[in-house]
Amino acid sequence: MKILFLGRHYTYFRNFESVLRRLAGRGHAIHLAVERDETLGGLSMVQALASEFPSITYGEAPGRADDDWSWVVNRLRLGLDYLRYQHPVFNSARKLRDRSRDRTPGAFVALGRAVRTTGGWSRRLVSGIVRGMERSVPEDPAIRAYLEDRRPDIVLLTPLVDLGSSQIEYLREARALRIPTGLCVWSWDHLSSKALIRDAPDRVFVWNSTQRREAIELHDVPADRIVVTGAQCFDQWFDRQPSRDRETFCRQVGLPSSPPYLLWVCSALFQGSPVEAQFVLKWIRALRKSGSSSLQSAPILVRPHPSRLAEWEGVDLSGLNAVVWGGNPVDAQSRADYFDTLYHSAAVVGINTSAFIEAGIVGRPVHTLVVAEMADNQTGTVHFNYLLNAGGGLLEVARNVDEHLAKLDASLAKADLRGGSYIAEVKPFVRQFVRPNGLHVAATPLFVEQVESMATLQAAAPHADPLAGVWRLMAARAARMRDDERYERWTLSQRELTSLEKLRGSRGIKAQQRAEARRAREAERDARARAREEQRAAEERQRAEKAAEKARQLAGKRQRVDAERTARQRAGW
Repeated sequence: MKILFLGRHYTYFRNFESVLRRLAGRGHAIHLAVERDETLGGLSMVQALASEFPSITYGEAPGRADDDWSWVVNRLRLGLDYLRYQHPVFNSARKLRDRSRDRTPGAFVALGRAVRTTGGWSRRLVSGIVRGMERSVPEDPAIRAYLEDRRPDIVLLTPLVDLGSSQIEYLREARALRIPTGLCVWSWDHLSSKALIRDAPDRVFVWNSTQRREAIELHDVPADRIVVTGAQCFDQWFDRQPSRDRETFCRQVGLPSSPPYLLWVCSALFQGSPVEAQFVLKWIRALRKSGSSSLQSAPILVRPHPSRLAEWEGVDLSGLNAVVWGGNPVDAQSRADYFDTLYHSAAVVGINTSAFIEAGIVGRPVHTLVVAEMADNQTGTVHFNYLLNAGGGLLEVARNVDEHLAKLDASLAKADLRGGSYIAEVKPFVRQFVRPNGLHVAATPLFVEQVESMATLQAAAPHADPLAGVWRLMAARAARMRDDERYERWTLSQRELTSLEKLRGSRGIKAQQRAEARRAREAERDARARAREEQRAAEERQRAEKAAEKARQLAGKRQRVDAERTARQRAGW
């Protein structure tokens, strides 16, 4: 079977490495196609896979052309996503709604306020109209040609829910060519915090019943297209053994092997959130000033988030018995480092990250502190609640520093070091959220089985909309507003308007500077011209004065000559 697997960038394939290995091992040809490059280490992982399995190839796929149709379809999709956030499930997720509003065209922000006031029926009505316009936008011939040239038997996509991605174009072109399509949900928050699944693929691979419900209720995916496989990306952490003992590990990272160390796992926070490095520094100092001797002396390992490494530059943890250590787990060594980091810790602490789930698989207590400055990244999201409720919850949650320190101290007191490692306590959360088909049933074989079954799947035909011509006319009219300044407040987002204002302000300043420079040059030219005129006038005056002096001298000479002549005449000469 020929499989085309489309990812936003190469690191997205990290969560499907076990699936790719198994599919390649079973003789399937897989082409990994991406929209753009990245610097997180995903390319090296894909290159290693391609070296090991000749049936795996990779490369960039063409994106949609940057034309008027692309502009208008992007506006419509941003609007649809903002209308989606008017659903009551997002009432407590203020940050998600605010983040979406900041990049949504003004017309849809106004519509969003209206539908939130009038209720769900208006949201569905307006969304239906916008969706009709969005689907009416003409296809991109380069994307169709790419699929026809590749001729895959199935098309898989991840994450599909990224704003600005061309993956929806590939999904629609594949459906038009009657190629079965599948969405591989990338992470635990992607169905609640990202964009909409605008067209339902033939298969949607989800981790658990929670994501299944999200796909149905938030994205209108038909229930019979959803398969629950478990979280294949976490299979590698089950039944795994550390690559080194605790003493060796602690020595290598620069921590004492005793007493037990605490692990802080950093998060990918919302843009505009406080700098986590400073928050962690404050947290460490709170531990050192606590009344608990265990917290005062516990070594601390901080694992930075791969996308936020820069904020740790210049942060000084010396004298605090703490180190910053760890990289993106995209190869065998970095994954071993990551597992050892979790395995040898006594407890794991953080704000809101998938590392919590991996810590739960390893069986470590997982703590978080909900405070006002970080609340948007926690209770201000939908997926954070899953850590609190699914399977009885995973987290030890504290609402203030004193409560947090007390719970953390209790976890250290219960840390039972036997045989060089801590006794694991795997909570029911792992069974429900990560391996819903059974704690000992790996997700990867189920995932591969479902992918292979797509070979005989009858691809769903594209939906024929009787109003497509009307929607196309409306979309074309909207496209003509692109460069019309009269409609900017409706067609542009607040972010774009701010950038445009800055750009125009910058252009105005530059124009003013150019005008001032031009006036200065003109003034300089005028001054030089006046100086030349004055010099010519002075020279003329000098010539006139010389001529007048010469004339006076000549006249005087003539007078003397005449006087002498007259004197001779009188003397009788």
